[in-house]
Parts: sequence; structure tokens; C-alpha cells
Amino acid sequence: MTPADLSLTVLHAVRRAVDEGALRVDVPARVKVERPRGGGVGDYASSVALGLARPAGRSALDVAAILKERLRECPGIRAVDITGPGFLNFSLDGDSDGRLVREVLDAGGRYGYSDALSATRVRLLPATEVRAALVTETVLRLLRAQGADAAVGPEGERMAVLAAPADFSLQALGDDAGRWALLRPAAHDHVLAGPPLLVQHERNPLFRVRYAHARARRLLRNAEQLGFSAAYEERVDAGPLVALLGDHPAVLLSAARLRAPDRVARHLEAVADALLAFQHTVLPLGDEKPSAAHRSRLALAEAAGAVLAGGLSLLGISAPDQI
Repeated sequence: MTPADLSLTVLHAVRRAVDEGALRVDVPARVKVERPRGGGVGDYASSVALGLARPAGRSALDVAAILKERLRECPGIRAVDITGPGFLNFSLDGDSDGRLVREVLDAGGRYGYSDALSATRVRLLPATEVRAALVTETVLRLLRAQGADAAVGPEGERMAVLAAPADFSLQALGDDAGRWALLRPAAHDHVLAGPPLLVQHERNPLFRVRYAHARARRLLRNAEQLGFSAAYEERVDAGPLVALLGDHPAVLLSAARLRAPDRVARHLEAVADALLAFQHTVLPLGDEKPSAAHRSRLALAEAAGAVLAGGLSLLGISAPDQI
């Protein structure tokens, strides 16, 4: 069960509770699930019960208990626990990581695309200032990736962004570095200094993101030379990497809803850093023979590379196979 699957499962439980008369609330459009915070347990958690408590006229603990009864027998969920004032915590079955990796690899660069905004029509005003124009273009791409009917129109909303300095030149930096300089900061922040983004060094976040993608591709080529390929066969310790891949669809959706490409850029930095920390475990060392663990780690690295490539594509930035 992926985070997106879990979100829909919880939403169906809310709808079922309403249909059965156990809750009297409007069913929300979506339910957010995320990694448990301090005091939480399991693989994922949701605060949906806290949000429904007041309109339902019940305590959050009561709402959580009602939903728990409708969730604990669902396929893919091993256990449901209630913590704190009413957080639902989910422990998934042992192959949840494998399903996530396979979902990413099946979708490739389109992992995280959805029809969540298929009923949404968005019109953005055309912009001439370089940063506003680029943000508008990127937001349209993000919205369409979530199924929205999005276009530039004369009566649309204006993208409120802090303008680039008068001497900023997209051409001088090159398309990739220039786009990162304009899109990585939040709309109310100043654009990034251009020259540091041209340096191939770990202090350069754009370099780290693109280099991490290139490393994922290199690992696949090296593994082929060693006679094995990617296949997620057993759960492996990958630090935060799996969680970050699972969070990717929610990041893309929130970036589209909030008109915030910087959220995608920040997420890609986190994925890149996690992959670069993980990469050293992927290939066999010395006389070590390739094992199921190596094949699983390679599949995870390949999935991370797909997420990086897809995210960069949405920002209009290239993802080279070699750096």
C-alpha cells in the first residue's frame, strides 16, 4: 500500500462511517497521511479525526475509534493505533516498500501525477517579468500534472512573486541554473545568486540533485556489468529515502494547489541527499556476490532517480545521465 493508496483507504473509511450514520460530517475532498511525528508509531499517521471532531460534535478520540473500526481489516494495513489527542497511526504489511518502489518504476517520470484536480479550472494572467513568467509556466505544468484544466487567460489570477533583479540574465546562467535560481526560492524570497549554481560542488544544491540522478543511472550501468539488475525482493534499510519517495505525490499536489514550485525543488534536494547517502550500499564490494539485497537496493536507487528526473522535468530542468 502506497501513501496515496492509504489516503484513499482512509477517505473511504470516513465515507463509510458517514453512510452508516456513525458520523455526521461532510466528507472531505482528501485525507492527508504523513510519516508519524514525535509520539507516533507505525509507518504513517493522519490527523483526519482531529479535523472532523468539531463538525461531528464528537471528541477526536471518538472519531478516531470510529474510523479505526473501519480500517483495521483493510488489505495492506497490519495495525491501526490511536495516539495523542486522536491521531490515527498505520502499520503497513511487510511488502509496502516493495509496492511503492514498483509503483514508482512503473510510472517512471510521471510518478506523482494524478487526477486529484480534474474538477479544477485555473486561469493565470500572462506575465512579462522573467521570474513571474517562469513561475506561471511552471505552475501551469504542475496543475496539469494533477489533472487541472489550467491555462493562461485574460481574467486569471496573478502570480505574486518578488521580481528578479534588473541585471538578472537567464541566458547568461543557462536554462537549468537560471530556472533553479528563480524557482527554488519561495515566491516572496529573493532569487538565488547565479554564479554558485554553475559550480560542480556538493555545496551547490542544483548540482547535488542532478548528480544524484546521474549516480542512479551509473549504478544501473555498473550493476549490468556485474551481471545483475534491479528487482525489489526484500526490505532494505534505506534511511529516509523510501519515505521521501512515498511523499512525492503529496508534494506535487501541494505544489500545484499552493502555486509553489519551490516545494518541488526542496523535496528534490531531500531525495538527492538521501540517495547520495544510500548509494554506497547498492553494489557488491570486493568478492561479494550480488544478492537479493543488492537487487532491492538497486531498484530503490532506480526509483529515486526516476523521482529526481520527473521532478526536474516539471521544473523545466534537464536530468543528465552523466555529469
